[in-house]
Amino acid sequence: MHLEATMLRLLLLWLFVFFTAFSSSSARPPPYAMRISCGARENVHTPPTNTLWYKDFAYTGGIPANATHKGLISPPLTTLRYFPLSEGPENCYNLNKVPKGHYSVRMFFGVVKQANFDSEPLFDVSVEGTQILSLQSGWSSEIDQVFAEAVVFLTDGTASFCFHSTGHGDPAILSISILQVDDNAYNFGPQWGQGTVLRTAKRLSCGTGQSKFDADYSGDLWGGDRFWKAIQTFGENSDQARSTENSIKKASISPNFYPEGLYQSALFSNDNQLDLTYAINVEPNRNYSIWLHFAEIDSSVTGIGQRVFDILINGDVEFEDVDIIKMSGDRFTALVLNTTVTINGRTLTLTLHPKNGSHAIINAIEVFEVILAESKTSPEEVSALQTLKKALGLPLRLGWNGDPCVPQEHPWSGADCHFDSTSSKWFIDGLGLDNQGLRGFLPDDISKLSHLQSINLSGNDINGAIPSSLGTIASLEILDLSYNFFNGSIPESLGQLTSLRILNLNGNSLSGRVPAALGGRLLHRASFNFTDNAGLCGIPGLPTCGTHLSAGAKVGIALGALLSLLLIVICSMCWRKRRQNILRAQQLAARDAPYAKARTHLSRDIQMSRPQNHGHSRTAAENGPSLLS
Repeated sequence: MHLEATMLRLLLLWLFVFFTAFSSSSARPPPYAMRISCGARENVHTPPTNTLWYKDFAYTGGIPANATHKGLISPPLTTLRYFPLSEGPENCYNLNKVPKGHYSVRMFFGVVKQANFDSEPLFDVSVEGTQILSLQSGWSSEIDQVFAEAVVFLTDGTASFCFHSTGHGDPAILSISILQVDDNAYNFGPQWGQGTVLRTAKRLSCGTGQSKFDADYSGDLWGGDRFWKAIQTFGENSDQARSTENSIKKASISPNFYPEGLYQSALFSNDNQLDLTYAINVEPNRNYSIWLHFAEIDSSVTGIGQRVFDILINGDVEFEDVDIIKMSGDRFTALVLNTTVTINGRTLTLTLHPKNGSHAIINAIEVFEVILAESKTSPEEVSALQTLKKALGLPLRLGWNGDPCVPQEHPWSGADCHFDSTSSKWFIDGLGLDNQGLRGFLPDDISKLSHLQSINLSGNDINGAIPSSLGTIASLEILDLSYNFFNGSIPESLGQLTSLRILNLNGNSLSGRVPAALGGRLLHRASFNFTDNAGLCGIPGLPTCGTHLSAGAKVGIALGALLSLLLIVICSMCWRKRRQNILRAQQLAARDAPYAKARTHLSRDIQMSRPQNHGHSRTAAENGPSLLS
């Protein structure tokens, strides 16, 4: 008996360990979250949830400043970043290493804490190249308009948030947050997917007196920390608010993970006004996804059929005979209904019309504008434009931040775009940067803009050589580099541009022979201008070139001249050495001359003192006896 009890305990312990390990291994990891306190130099934690906000990074420009808060729900941050028009019409935050997934993104706006700044700047906001919002006058006085929010797919490891000046004050951003949500969150039907963006137009918590975020409801992190604006009535004497403390079933479930507390309050119609009606202002000719939340929290309604109503949008019935208990399965059980409609006017009116003498009820409302995500510009061409921006020293006032072609409301100045439906990408087919004060050089990477048909860089101070890579842009029809400081020769590769109709290279410092292929094109109605280049030659209207030498011949001549010069130097050194030796010998001879003359005189005197016979010599007998004898 004791052995059986011991075995049972061991079995139960093993099962406990197994299921604990299994639940731990199968538990869903927390979602990715990135929050940026714009303008902050250090990381910041904010009450009451001790939320971490990272210090400012990933911006393309702008100026940090102290912030004035607009709205009671703005994060309690003290700094912001604003973008003066002098730094370009568009500025962005570009984040890298963002995991592929589905995200709720939110940007809070602010006002610079200085007396001479606009108290309510108006500007446009885009996410991943898709414009989601144009700020309207009065945004600072509505708590749910002090931020822009959207649900988007991020698929390439990056996230881009851009702010576009409209000439009504400098864009000022308080914070940016990127919160991962379920991959299937807010799936509204066949049109839903990576090609759509859902912008939050309205989110209401009905019957409650306090606006809250999901975190205030202790909601699931995978819900994206949504903000729910409290609304206590749709109109005077038209409804009544009720609440409950009973728990709500089926609330915080995948994929949207709504907080349970959202369903514990509601608005009910009354006998004075049987219909519940709510209207919001919207943009005309747009599609809107509407999510309606219900839970039967009235203790007097206990069964199926006791509360039935229709739901109408702008007068059209979208849901008929809605019975919350029947559709949810029980009392105090969450029910979510979703529909997507096209709104032609500027008002979306929601009406709940009760049947059989009952009253209508609603707990919460969400309205999203369905926006088709813009196709992006080819990454290779965006990279080439950024290289061109640096090489040419593009002025800050031109901006060139974000995507050059989208949003279509804000393309880059000086870049013309073309959409290719086959690849679903934008390409650059024209550059118009004439008379912009450019002072750099033209990089080889310009050839990566392989769809260019026109380049106009005239009237700048660009220097250096014309890159031969231009000759690989087969679609190029117009090339105007006139009135710059280009030097060197004209690349032979330009002769390969068979589509080239206009070529203006006048007013530079080019030299050498004009490529024969270009000269021949003048006979085919092409308009080429090579004037005001003192060193060019070889076609009618320019000086005649001398004997044309190949590069090898030029190198040979240079080497020959160098050897000749070396021989001349060596011969000169030898002649100089010989001359020095001769002079040294002459100096030595001059120094020894007096001693040589003295020796000559002495020898002569000795010779003169000797007897001179001169043919008259006599014998000893003839001269008499010797004195020595």
